[in-house]
Amino acid sequence: MLELPVWLWLVFAGVLGLLVGSFLNVVILRLPARLEAQWRREAQQELALATPDEPLPPGIVREPSHCPQCKHPLSAADNIPLFGWLLLRGRCRYCRTPISAQYPLVELLCGVLSALVVWKLGPGWTALAGLVFTWMLIAMAGIDLRTQLLPDQLTLPLLWLGLLLSLLPMFVLPAAAILGAVLGYLSLWSVYWLFKLLTGKEGMGYGDFKLLAALGAWMGPGALLPVILLSSLVGALLGGTLILLRRHEREMPMPFGPHLAMAGWIGFVAGKPLLEGYLQLTGLR
Repeated sequence: MLELPVWLWLVFAGVLGLLVGSFLNVVILRLPARLEAQWRREAQQELALATPDEPLPPGIVREPSHCPQCKHPLSAADNIPLFGWLLLRGRCRYCRTPISAQYPLVELLCGVLSALVVWKLGPGWTALAGLVFTWMLIAMAGIDLRTQLLPDQLTLPLLWLGLLLSLLPMFVLPAAAILGAVLGYLSLWSVYWLFKLLTGKEGMGYGDFKLLAALGAWMGPGALLPVILLSSLVGALLGGTLILLRRHEREMPMPFGPHLAMAGWIGFVAGKPLLEGYLQLTGLR
């Protein structure tokens, strides 16, 4: 099967990415609500408060897809990734409520990035690991954009998977993976406390530390500085654009996780060419 034409592998990866993207939409929408409900229950039990008989939000796997507005179960045709949304013209078949553009955008993004990973790494176990890396970053970026949360249920498995893959080794050696994880966590942790001491405010969350630690485990310590610089540049450009368009208040916090995820994915797929181009442009090589 590894001898199949490259274009066929790219098509397969793209279709697989569309299917996974549909599932990632469920994760992005349901996981935060599920976690918040569990946190409320745990807090009430810890404080010995009366726990209301509140049902937990739908889970990720068992509960079928349904319209968030009218709760009508969706048919198989409605659930076709990307094309289902286009065929319905962005509206629920049953109540005609507009369907968020997040659904086709996440599916399309997942399909395109999955094909790019296979094109860059070639078919094999390395590409499969790269696909998992990509899918988890998309899920975390989507959740952080919506809720400003980076759940441990995603950041920590990504961190541990990077460390375990270094034992093969697949991308970096174990020493580089461990050092990358430690330095990734401590670098943003230091920035967090320095900012808090100077301003009395929290500039980022602990989930950002864990995400950068996971990126360090996958790519090693040498990738951390380019990822931080690129994510800061993306954040500054995006934040400035939103403020100019008056779609974002100056004092309103912006999640840093999506910028880290974007910079981490770019570094993972095209890190070496970008670094070599930068060194040549600056005359350092």
